[in-house]
Amino acid sequence: MQHFRSLQDVSLQNSWLTIGVFDGVHRGHQEILKILIAGARTDGAPAVVLTFHPHPAVTLVGRVNLRLLSTPEERADLFAAHGVDVVITHPFDRELANTTAYDFMMLLKKHLGVTHLVLGYDVALGKGREGTSTRLTEIGRELGYTVEVVSALSAESRVISSTEIRKLVGGGNVTEAARLLGYPYSLRGPVIHGDARGRTIDTPTANIDYAAEKLIPANGIYACWAYVGDDVSPYRAAVNVGFNPTFTPDKKTINVEAHLLDFDREIYGQELKLEFVSRLRDELKFSSVDALVEQIWADIARTREILTYRNR
Repeated sequence: MQHFRSLQDVSLQNSWLTIGVFDGVHRGHQEILKILIAGARTDGAPAVVLTFHPHPAVTLVGRVNLRLLSTPEERADLFAAHGVDVVITHPFDRELANTTAYDFMMLLKKHLGVTHLVLGYDVALGKGREGTSTRLTEIGRELGYTVEVVSALSAESRVISSTEIRKLVGGGNVTEAARLLGYPYSLRGPVIHGDARGRTIDTPTANIDYAAEKLIPANGIYACWAYVGDDVSPYRAAVNVGFNPTFTPDKKTINVEAHLLDFDREIYGQELKLEFVSRLRDELKFSSVDALVEQIWADIARTREILTYRNR
């Protein structure tokens, strides 16, 4: 798969295209991708995804604290896994926001040679969100592309949306979030040095330097699958998300630290990916170190039990 950072860098012919933010690439997005890729393969055309960064809400309404389910790199990896040929992560700035739907489609025709456009049911492109599916179909008659609209995907009467999934992850309900995503929610980043306090109580942890724009699950203890570097074998991990109030009650930055079960390698500087399976409990402040250690070992035992019956 090819990943470009601007439309200006791309020159394609006869492409099948879908457009959207696609935060999280959830099950609803995956339905769009299935139709896109199947049609492109039949037509002998490249399957192309055009997405944006930063999120339009940041540019349009100043949502500076918006946290996302997926970084641009994670989204590209998810698109690749589903069989997309080309991903374009185009900058969403004021200039783009003020581009009319017609001019925007002219740009796409020039750089991508679009012949078929596959869109979600709620699409609205261009200045003032004028580019509804109806308007884009009208433009397509002139520019030489057709439009296909994919209906919303629901799960038990709930429409699957990135907004809904962000609420679930932010509330710690990673199990339900995974059901709507179609895969476990994850964090990844290089392992950095922490306080090394875990080693003193025989439960060493790996601290992740996660991306600032990523949504972090609610503070608490989680059972996770952990992947180290390029190793495709998962390890069970008991993960603490929070401030560690027993030792650092005044801390302001959220720590994500993982104790990998049955693991004793040095991994500073390597990338660690955590897939969140189940939330065990809230983060608590303990009256003594002994009480904390007792609870940690209970969390480890519970993690081992949960993940033993959920083979990855």
